[in-house]
Amino acid sequence: MSDDKAKYEKLRILIVEDEGYTRQMITGMLRQIGFNYINEAAEGGQGFKEVVRLRPQVVLCDVHMEPVDGLAFLSKLRGFVNGEIAATPVIFLTADKQQETVLSAKQMKVDGYLVKPVALAILKQRLDALLKYHHLI
Repeated sequence: MSDDKAKYEKLRILIVEDEGYTRQMITGMLRQIGFNYINEAAEGGQGFKEVVRLRPQVVLCDVHMEPVDGLAFLSKLRGFVNGEIAATPVIFLTADKQQETVLSAKQMKVDGYLVKPVALAILKQRLDALLKYHHLI
């Protein structure tokens, strides 16, 4: 697995999640996959600032947060003037599996939608597919 982990070690990933325990759990999973550069934000407004500042290769984002939720975060990101930043890949990682939320996310061009709790293998599989699609691994 060490060769597999090497492809992730230089990539930057941002977790936008309001629950500290959940951020810790996701961070642990990402470290198992091989990510070393993991940053965090507690809500969408802070998350947007971190995307602009850090330029992560991928964002894992919750949907329900205050004051700025994941859908508002994604809408602001996709509408950003800098096209490279606007195209930052985003995977929603949320407990919300309601069809209305999923459809809204798809309309806003979310890159993936995973329902919590998510297994390590499923998270890795989705990240692999997304990063390969964007030619990052």
